[in-house]
Amino acid sequence: MNSGQTGGTGGPVDLVLEGGGVKGIGLVGALTTLEEKGFVPQNVAGTSAGAITAALLAAGYTAAEMRKILAGLEFERFEDETAESRIPLVGKVLSALVEKGMYKGEDFHEWIGGLLAEKGVHTFRDLVVEEYKDEPDYRYRLQVIATDITAHELLRLPRDAARFGLDPDELPVADAVRMSMSIPIFFEPWRWRAADGEEHLIVDGGVLSNFPVWIFDSEGVPRWPTFGLTLVEPDPKADPGRGQPAAEDTDIVTYLKDLASTMMEAHDRMYLQNDTFVRTIPIPTLGVGTTEFDLSKERADALFESGRTATLKFLEDWDFEAYKQTFRSGKRPSRTQSIAEVQAG
Repeated sequence: MNSGQTGGTGGPVDLVLEGGGVKGIGLVGALTTLEEKGFVPQNVAGTSAGAITAALLAAGYTAAEMRKILAGLEFERFEDETAESRIPLVGKVLSALVEKGMYKGEDFHEWIGGLLAEKGVHTFRDLVVEEYKDEPDYRYRLQVIATDITAHELLRLPRDAARFGLDPDELPVADAVRMSMSIPIFFEPWRWRAADGEEHLIVDGGVLSNFPVWIFDSEGVPRWPTFGLTLVEPDPKADPGRGQPAAEDTDIVTYLKDLASTMMEAHDRMYLQNDTFVRTIPIPTLGVGTTEFDLSKERADALFESGRTATLKFLEDWDFEAYKQTFRSGKRPSRTQSIAEVQAG
């Protein structure tokens, strides 16, 4: 345990990674800097793209390995068509109406499952932290956020797998990540049958909480810090749909994709409580869209470097002792602070 982290000194750290589709490349850039500075992730959590990155991190992948994976990845491979989507002209719209998603998500599920298997990770049993095996909130090294739109509830996986009659230890990690990255309209929702027999539709965790930085908080003084990695727009105060073509100026498929992006980019983006703000690394996304699957190598590299640079800047001023004294001493400031100040400063 390192309770004296200042000026970027490494040590144990919990990480919470925000969702954002393709923009998650910036998260890998941030992890690269944290790794270089000696920070060692203990517990990790994420939503959507953050869940993908967090799962790979929990499985034992290094930042360098993740960057190599991304460098050779063609994101468009995840646009696996449904039977309806193959119908000329109206296919994807019909798929969105019938299957509740334009793409199946099966290729992604197979891809993430294969990567996890390479590190010997299949179910959450493989991610049990022996020291905390009797504490439900900290039993697993990874926690994934998804949204149950049937019950209108947030799912914290694997813990909430019990609602569906499944032992949390037996939940496949790839299933949880597939649930969390199910961007509404874009991907088919995950269908999960509850213990009472009712089918529930599970979608992207960002629908309810795209940045659950609170997930590892507990009473008292923390033994090590929690860093939140968030993805911010070039102008956080702008309309999240700004720059998207109007519906009448584009085809319906592009409109649906833009609608999905706008939905996901509107969450947890404007303001953070001050105690959350000071432990958050805001990564500028350089205008990259959530579902920009045809992202060029140049833009992907720029996004990666954005994550690296933002983290270096954050660590210059990080002081864990000052954080504990100010925010974990029983006084809870209520002031909110705009994330835009980070970029302005």
